[in-house]
Amino acid sequence: MAIKDSLLPEYDHELATTRRVLERVPEAAFSWKPHDKSMSMAKLAGHVASIPYYLTATLAAPFYDFATPDPNRGDGDPDSAASLMRDFDHKVRAARAALANASDAELMAPWSLKNEGHVIFTLPRVAAIRSFVMNHLIHHRGQLSVYLRLNNVPVPSIYGPSADEQ
Repeated sequence: MAIKDSLLPEYDHELATTRRVLERVPEAAFSWKPHDKSMSMAKLAGHVASIPYYLTATLAAPFYDFATPDPNRGDGDPDSAASLMRDFDHKVRAARAALANASDAELMAPWSLKNEGHVIFTLPRVAAIRSFVMNHLIHHRGQLSVYLRLNNVPVPSIYGPSADEQ
């Protein structure tokens, strides 16, 4: 079995779940944050929506440097709930296509995350996809589900029924 064939079902499942969470983000609460040190709801939702782009970037080059301007990243506050979902859906489709076209050799090649040329980590691409993309997405999606709960927005089922969907 090709490596991508084990990743694609996981990708599809996690991104469909993430979409259900993002669909619940209310525009009226975009500026809300649970603490002064926390991201706003819009900033966190925008970040979650942008994470699939990092899968595309991981497969496009042998490294990614945060210091390099990248207009495709789009990690800012969304203008609206509709723009949030459009951006997410676009990034999800592009990332899935990149993964579906990846060979085992590409997925096993080393990849580095950098900041201003400083290497933060180097892993095989498949490990970077699992940690830097998928686990990162799941982590922030969990935060966003708490934001929803604290705003009395029904939380969708993620890995089983939520208190709102039984």
